[in-house]
Amino acid sequence: MQKSKHNLKYIIFDFFAATIAWTLFYIFRKIRIENVPINLDYKFYFALATIPFFWLFLHLLSGYYKVPYRKSRLHELGQTLFTTLLGVTILFFLFMLDDWVVDYKQYYKLYFTLFVLQFTLTYLPRLIMTTIVNKKVHNRKLLFNTLIIGSNQKAVKLLKDFESQKLSSGLKFVGFVFVEDRPSYLLEEYLPKLGGVNDIKDIISEHKIEEVVIAIESSEHAKIKNIINKLHGEKVIIKVIPDMYDILIGKVRMSAIFGLPLIEINHNIMPVWQQHTKRFLDIFLSLIAIILLMPVYIALSIGVKLSSPGPILYSHERIGKNGKPFKIYKFRSMYVGAEKDGPALSSKNDSRVTKFGKFMRKTRLDEFPQFFNVLKGDMSLVGPRPERQFYIDQITQKAPHYIHLLSVRPGITSWGQVKYGYAENVDQMIERLQYDIIYIENRSLFIDFKIMIYTIKIIFQGKGI
Repeated sequence: MQKSKHNLKYIIFDFFAATIAWTLFYIFRKIRIENVPINLDYKFYFALATIPFFWLFLHLLSGYYKVPYRKSRLHELGQTLFTTLLGVTILFFLFMLDDWVVDYKQYYKLYFTLFVLQFTLTYLPRLIMTTIVNKKVHNRKLLFNTLIIGSNQKAVKLLKDFESQKLSSGLKFVGFVFVEDRPSYLLEEYLPKLGGVNDIKDIISEHKIEEVVIAIESSEHAKIKNIINKLHGEKVIIKVIPDMYDILIGKVRMSAIFGLPLIEINHNIMPVWQQHTKRFLDIFLSLIAIILLMPVYIALSIGVKLSSPGPILYSHERIGKNGKPFKIYKFRSMYVGAEKDGPALSSKNDSRVTKFGKFMRKTRLDEFPQFFNVLKGDMSLVGPRPERQFYIDQITQKAPHYIHLLSVRPGITSWGQVKYGYAENVDQMIERLQYDIIYIENRSLFIDFKIMIYTIKIIFQGKGI
């Protein structure tokens, strides 16, 4: 069963649920509230043509379609309730609040009726489809290719525990990956050895792995960071066996009552609705900034042109989300040929920087063309600053966890930029890295707004360097 086809079923049922709910609500309003004959006028057809798409957009924003399988029915109930409550409230203020009514209590009837219709017609098909899928998972008719990282006692115990379950978790173990090279492994008796940790990316691709379970021995715990780094960028669910210490101090979040205790490693801290909202704000605020700052763009262009011979804009390749290279744009702050001998970081008293360039760098005005990078989707307003591959290679030799920054869009400004400022060498870049790692592990719209406010403060105070 393909994920896209299964998701399409949810979308189709949600679309028809919204269509039928609004039609029934319209009939109810005409007969029971307005006491007039049913007249399917242009207003009805306009609402019928737009409202189902409004609901699909709301469900998409909530992240409902992100995970088509392994849905929790309890979570699905809460998510549907919340989305319906929000959507009905919006529709009430858009379409019903200005309706003429004899008694204000009729507003309650209208609101309650639309809520019940929309929720019931949306949730019942979802409940049926999710129950059918869950049954297939529990009966081992729907399985997900799973890889075990580990090869000895804990891995063997994990495998036996999963296989002894009366209700399947849907994991189909296709093999294991060893952490330390040894003559033999206990797990070889039960599963094929597919390779070592360094081969993980190829193994995931070749065997179409959907889930990875880390079951390493206590003696191998020092390798966990390397394993997580190797799994970076792979579209797989990652779970680890918790230590008893983790359980006792409350670090384990239970996702299933009857399942085995596993910690799911999830780097998507920001809720789906916030991710979509963040992208919307990126586009909206960038468009506003470009329009309002047009006089500033013109003034800076003249300043750059008068400061030294050469182009107004400077662009070079940076590495973005998932390691994808892109061209970043800046107002030129250095003399032409400043990097003729190769990439070099700027320092406080860098002779390569023009006088006007020093002013722009101090106020961060040289970064303003990057609003166009945001519109293109290469960058975000807030995110770790993008680096060149030349420096990424040097950073990852000393700090392999830098690769986690590539899991999000780079930004025009970042917490590392606000707290630390510009880095003059690789060691300073690594020192600044800690702030960006903390940001991506705690990111939210609230933190983004705080970073933007501090950035604006830096611009006006001229503390960019």
